[in-house]
Amino acid sequence: MLTATRRRATGALVTGAAMIAALVVSAAPAQAHGAGLPVLLSAGHVDVIEVEYEDGELELGVHDDTVEPGEHRHHDDVIFVVKPQAKTTVPSDPAFAFLGTAGSPVWILPQVENEDLLFAGIATEELESGVFAGDSVDLTVQQLISAPSSAKMAIYTEDLFGQPTVLANSRDGLPDVVDLSVGEHLHVNWAFSKAGVYLLKVKASATLAGTTTVVESDSVYLRFVVLP
Repeated sequence: MLTATRRRATGALVTGAAMIAALVVSAAPAQAHGAGLPVLLSAGHVDVIEVEYEDGELELGVHDDTVEPGEHRHHDDVIFVVKPQAKTTVPSDPAFAFLGTAGSPVWILPQVENEDLLFAGIATEELESGVFAGDSVDLTVQQLISAPSSAKMAIYTEDLFGQPTVLANSRDGLPDVVDLSVGEHLHVNWAFSKAGVYLLKVKASATLAGTTTVVESDSVYLRFVVLP
């Protein structure tokens, strides 16, 4: 006979498996990008968005450093898993009200490395200085599709004093635009309001230096599963 604790743990595993299975099914049509089922990434360093510029086109990909050597992947071939260890509560500081009511649950992949969780970055290191006006690229967070539909997601940084700067927040509406400098590597906090499935649609754009020509990447979906 299962104890209450074991029943809760078993229930969480079953729920998590169902969430991941749902995303695996949704990713199936895109498997032409790679072989087999999507890769599940749940711990270690990964650039969930890597911006590149090749042959006159901006491209978005995933740089997976959880393997040695690191590997470039297509977003359709990856599912980012937010483990139960990411669960915490919204701080009482009013500066964090964008995450929800103080004390309510929130799952956070932190900008400071935690070996138990994904250390999820955004990289423009492959972009050279002088190619784009202002040496900057706009990352547009276009849309969030979530299950449950009431689930919200935010991307933000914290300074040395623990004060947040919100980069994108579905709670007050999307799209949001994040200004990225070329040749950099950015780590942020990825916050999720509920256990569930999140599909975050993003694209990159930039103006070529000395012109009015704007180049854009294709839109891609970042696929997250947040386990209870």
